[in-house]
Amino acid sequence: MIYQRTIEEPISAIGVGLHSGCRVSLTLRPAKADQGITFVRTDLPNTPQIKCHPLLINDTRLSSTIVDENNVRIGTIEHLMSAFACNGIDNIIVELSAQEMPIMDGSSNSFLYLLEQAKVVELPAKKKFIKIKQEIEVRDEANNKWVKFVPFNGYKVKIITDFGGHPVFKKEFSTFEADFSKHSYIEEISRARTFGFMYEVELMRKNGLGLGGNLNNAIVLDETSVLNEGGLRFEDEFVRHKILDAIGDLYIIGHQFIGAFEGYRSGHAINNNLLRKIINTPECWEYVEFDHPEDVPSSFHYVS
Repeated sequence: MIYQRTIEEPISAIGVGLHSGCRVSLTLRPAKADQGITFVRTDLPNTPQIKCHPLLINDTRLSSTIVDENNVRIGTIEHLMSAFACNGIDNIIVELSAQEMPIMDGSSNSFLYLLEQAKVVELPAKKKFIKIKQEIEVRDEANNKWVKFVPFNGYKVKIITDFGGHPVFKKEFSTFEADFSKHSYIEEISRARTFGFMYEVELMRKNGLGLGGNLNNAIVLDETSVLNEGGLRFEDEFVRHKILDAIGDLYIIGHQFIGAFEGYRSGHAINNNLLRKIINTPECWEYVEFDHPEDVPSSFHYVS
């Protein structure tokens, strides 16, 4: 039987929110089977708890942010969710002392380290996967974007980017496909960092965004080059980070997909719109469980 997963021990970290600039304490705690991924704001009266759900992603300006009916916010969750997907975490409690996740180094690598230290363990309940049965697509014609899922006996993510004529964005590094039966998330995706442009900073900060960004937690570009000392971690780090984001955005549904995702110029808003369409199109997918590890597609290395 393939079991649900959580962590064995609580673990904490301190960082800064990329957009809010707030210092934030993060604690991950074990959760029971079928509890799902729950966020808790420890800094607010009555410590409100919010179960992660695609319909609560109500702010997608440069990140995926939960906003509930009481306007309680949990911002920039996509990198943590990406790390949860890598480890097959079904149930966990995420406590925050501020409105936004700490950005750490701008990738998901630090969150993977926290989960490793907390020790991922199995729970006495079957894990549910979402298996895509027929193609489902969302298009944004006005902004020339599209995303889709198609049936595939495994899990792979392909992103095609188009950032215009900036000299750093080379066409040969604009597309990447990660088939997780062949590629390692940890080695090839998790270290890819978020990025932004110097010319955007002033506008972002006028809108209350990017207040905690710096060269230690994001790739920053001027008109011609990367400003970070040491440059890029991969020649195609930008598109790899887009895959990291997409994996996190998609895992907000709370289950791993069995299917192939593809996106052209994808982002948080259109990724979330695809999840909403999936929820409202039950004929395109089904829940599946596995009694034997050998029946699980090889994409899901964490079950071995």
